[in-house]
Amino acid sequence: MINDSKSIGIYIDGQYRPASTGRTFKVENPKDRSLVAEVAEGEAADIDLAIDAAEHAGKTWAAMPGSERGDIMHRAAELLAEQLPELVTIEIDQIGRPRREMSAQLKRLPEWFRYFGAVARTHEDTVPPFGGNFLNYTRRVPLGVVGHITPWNHPLLILTKKIAPAMAAGNTIVVKPSELAPITPLLLGDIFRQAGLPNGVYNVVPGYGASAGRALTASNRIAKIDLTGGTETGKIVAAIAGANLTRVAAELGGKAAVIIFPDTTIDRSVAATMFAAFIATGQTCVQGARLLVHRSMHDEVVAKLVQRTNAIRLGDPQDLATQMGPLVSAKQRELTERYVKIGLDEGATLAAGGHRPAGAAFEAGYYHLPTIFTNVTANMRIAQEEIFGPVVCISTFETEQEAIALANGTEFGLATSIWTRDISRAHRIAHGLQSGIVWINDHHRIDPCSPWGGFKMSGLGRENGLVAYEEYTQIQNVIVNLSDEAFDWYADDKLEERYS
Repeated sequence: MINDSKSIGIYIDGQYRPASTGRTFKVENPKDRSLVAEVAEGEAADIDLAIDAAEHAGKTWAAMPGSERGDIMHRAAELLAEQLPELVTIEIDQIGRPRREMSAQLKRLPEWFRYFGAVARTHEDTVPPFGGNFLNYTRRVPLGVVGHITPWNHPLLILTKKIAPAMAAGNTIVVKPSELAPITPLLLGDIFRQAGLPNGVYNVVPGYGASAGRALTASNRIAKIDLTGGTETGKIVAAIAGANLTRVAAELGGKAAVIIFPDTTIDRSVAATMFAAFIATGQTCVQGARLLVHRSMHDEVVAKLVQRTNAIRLGDPQDLATQMGPLVSAKQRELTERYVKIGLDEGATLAAGGHRPAGAAFEAGYYHLPTIFTNVTANMRIAQEEIFGPVVCISTFETEQEAIALANGTEFGLATSIWTRDISRAHRIAHGLQSGIVWINDHHRIDPCSPWGGFKMSGLGRENGLVAYEEYTQIQNVIVNLSDEAFDWYADDKLEERYS
């Protein structure tokens, strides 16, 4: 086992240790509210210790050749692959996502360390052209100590998307994971230590946003804050970090649309909607929360979608037969229930779900039925605001222009999917969308080399790809005069060419 203890400390400088205050908090299993573990509760003093360790380790890590950093990251990828079964089980216990989903997601994590390990080894600097007898070149150097504030919905995936490019670029890291799901980010320290990562490169301080999160964000020793969370949280973090001119990357809220044209079959339309809307019990920033379906096929799609949605199997997320688990917390279920009431009050039609499932198996956990609203208009709150639960809102359109306007008609711009067999139409629609990620005939797809991030209020910066690596560096420009000719700007020789 990676760690079979019910008590887990803060991870600083390659060691687990108690919090400076000695306090802990409980992580509960959302399926039945049982205890998963007690975790040390870090605060500002612990953040400072973690930054101390990261600064010290940075002297070694930043100076290490990219090829050596890449070797360590490749070893980490192999160790991570070996220990995934245990990590999957813990992830499920933390957040309640079904095993069939969690296994599929986590088995891809080693790809990020392999990809960015290769980038560390192969990334090339540039030699821009420069007039005259000069050599002009650039160097990408690490930022320094970076802070990562990560959410509960994809604890290891989102963390990995941040730390892999940061490590590859030579930065050291302090992570503040969500208090709902801190265990796997802490246990990742063991894997890095086994891989040969120098102590202090990776540090994790679990705790609450108002204490540990604020201390990390406000520190003038942090070169960059990379956050995934809600848009309002992102605004607060950016404002605090801005006092120190700390760089900020933020992957924030979303209200993704699924746009379905009538050349898509009914069965494919329904399967696409269910996949987009109900994976992770709807608790993902790219959830297909809005179905925009061509009016000509609306009734058939809704009838089949309701039938299949009502047949989704809720249950114990550790059971491979379970198709949907609980929401992560009482707060998240209450939020979903509040929006169901808002939708009804606004005049939308509840076509499926809308309440908790009946039965003793669900009483202790935070379960909610997958929910469908029809007759949703663009100005309704359920069509505008992020619910982060298993709720999909259905609207109709007639023309391409109407579909684009509806898709763009929120403050968010993270992701959209387009479903059509007309490839010209697909590209026309994609180019009209105010969306950082566009899928054509798919949804929820991701790759370490493919930039990920949003437009508008969905965030700043990008994860994945070379752009993410480069955003964890700063450019130094070196200009070399290759001439041996004497140069004296203030010589009294009246040579006019001296001034050209």
